Amino acid sequence: MNMENGGQGRQGGFPTTRMRRLRYHPGVRKLVREVAVSPANLVLPLFVRPGEKLRQPIGAMPGHCQMSPDQLPAEGKEIAGLGIGGVILFGIPAAKDAQGSDATSESGIVAEAVARLKDAVPELLVITDVCFCEFTDHGHCGVLAERCGQMDVDNDATLDLLARQAVVHAKAGADMVAPSGMMDGMVGAIRGGLDFAGYEHIPIMSYAAKYASGFYGPFREAAESAPKFGDRRTYQMDPATAIGQALREVELDLAEGADLVMVKPALAYLDVVRAVAEKYPGVPLATYNVSGEYSMVKAAAERGWIDEQTVAMESLIAMRRAGAQIILTYWAKDVARWGNG
Repeated sequence: MNMENGGQGRQGGFPTTRMRRLRYHPGVRKLVREVAVSPANLVLPLFVRPGEKLRQPIGAMPGHCQMSPDQLPAEGKEIAGLGIGGVILFGIPAAKDAQGSDATSESGIVAEAVARLKDAVPELLVITDVCFCEFTDHGHCGVLAERCGQMDVDNDATLDLLARQAVVHAKAGADMVAPSGMMDGMVGAIRGGLDFAGYEHIPIMSYAAKYASGFYGPFREAAESAPKFGDRRTYQMDPATAIGQALREVELDLAEGADLVMVKPALAYLDVVRAVAEKYPGVPLATYNVSGEYSMVKAAAERGWIDEQTVAMESLIAMRRAGAQIILTYWAKDVARWGNG
């Protein structure tokens, strides 16, 4: 220690403001934290497929599995007991066709899954993904038509199907629907379909700014939804576009009746999350901590290169700090078990 003035220590010297004073004691660090990740703000994705007593591990996503509907009651009770905010369901049908018929069937896999969950755990918030990529034999997010010499999703022909799918989910007991296909006009079509069917109380969480991302790879194994040809760049957003396009997408979805909006993926698009949060401060904002973000951390942690809990929590905190109120994440159960740290 540098002593001056007869051992009196430094007086009035630099630095008088010491930010480290807020960091020395762990209790002080907790007192001054402004960003928190609570299980109540998290949504856990679940993958459901036909069968019985089935829990089929997803190779690219350690800790997660495809499960049969009979497994959902116990799963739902565990999730509710952990205080997690809700679940979002993705269905893998027994059979696929060009129209994705199972998606609009009242006896389809998602309708069955919703009914099983709501019957067993009525207090659990159940959200359904509204899209066709898991249900079509070609793996695209709607019905196809030839455009400019190539096959592509027929936007307008898909809208009615999305509305029908959302109504089926609501009738089964879904508490919220989440259209993810990035079809122009999808929110308006779904809102109209729900209202006409008497489900005007069901909120829509739109994947308003969803990018054509390389971070979705493990999900395509989990949902068995990889496109059989081409890619989804004609309807999902180009990662190189300016933030203004994302803001425009959000504005259009809100005008069509979206109640909540989402940015997907999360980590590579935190600038977009922040921009949406600032532009629309009264609109509930979600982001999806996608499969690739999860699996990269898992793989590195398995090799001992990083600490999974530390990195996972740091990532989720970054999403909250950017402005996301809701996070869809495969770490939801882990966060609940880890506690606040």
